[in-house]
Amino acid sequence: MERWDRIGRAAAYGAAAALVPYLVIKVSWVVGSLLGLLPVGQGFSLGGWLVLNTVTIGMAAAGITLGLALVRPWGMRIPGRLLGFFAWIGSGFLVSILPYVVVSAFVTPDAGGSNDSGSDASMPGWEAVLLQCSFVGTGIALAVALPACLWRRRPDMLRRPDPPRTRSSAGSLWPALTGAVTGLAWLYWAVGGSLGIAHRDERPAGWHVLVGVSACWALAASTAVLAIARRRPARLPYPLLLASAWLGSGSMFAWSGWRLPATVYVALAHPSDVSYPENVAVAVALHATAVLAGAGIMGTLLRGDRGRASVADDEQRSAERVGRRP
Repeated sequence: MERWDRIGRAAAYGAAAALVPYLVIKVSWVVGSLLGLLPVGQGFSLGGWLVLNTVTIGMAAAGITLGLALVRPWGMRIPGRLLGFFAWIGSGFLVSILPYVVVSAFVTPDAGGSNDSGSDASMPGWEAVLLQCSFVGTGIALAVALPACLWRRRPDMLRRPDPPRTRSSAGSLWPALTGAVTGLAWLYWAVGGSLGIAHRDERPAGWHVLVGVSACWALAASTAVLAIARRRPARLPYPLLLASAWLGSGSMFAWSGWRLPATVYVALAHPSDVSYPENVAVAVALHATAVLAGAGIMGTLLRGDRGRASVADDEQRSAERVGRRP
């Protein structure tokens, strides 16, 4: 395990380093736009362009901090739940998008790896490459660094709990069903379904791939959390189930949470230069449902963790009582 720990630590540094080019490019866009040296992105006002890129600068800075927190000593002083929340969001954004990058490279070579709405089609090619490399590099590095950090801080989380502690309940059922319904709706769109689509001719191949990947993560998370919550869990490696529920729920919460405000804006303002393939009202409903499902699935995992911690405390107290017995 010492070798695995060294690899995880190196990956954490790599995750932070990979986001530096993204951060530098975004800062240059903001400064250049303010000074009139760089053009504003197509379809944006100056104010909207600055707000969007300032938000993504903050996200990049948070990603760099997260990578360092996974490996530096000061990261161990951060409360586990707080670090876990940002790791969940970060992996939901970056790790879950890796299948899209791979598939879209074959389906549509000019598709961007991140679908970042803060980019512009007229940017130089080298900037587009650096942006995509930042997302892909950070996603791959986090996929290695996160489980290594979890193993250092909470190795018990990677072990399957005893069956009596994984009882199904309504609290674990509704997020799984909600996530499955959302995933099936996205999958229907990905394979060409037209119900709920407003502009049938505005669905490029990259859109189908992205919606399909989102559907797969939603279905994977729903299936995994049901398997974890069953009294007799499926005979699959528990870390695989945990990773599927973690990444899938993070993908739904992060990406739909990012898209939801923009979709609501389009639904209310009806801007002439923005058009979504899907009906915006349906898209808003699906994104809101995905956010709730993602949060619900993570809540189910946390309840299982609290139960595990409670059992561990009971066992420790029992051992202490036995030790004091004459």
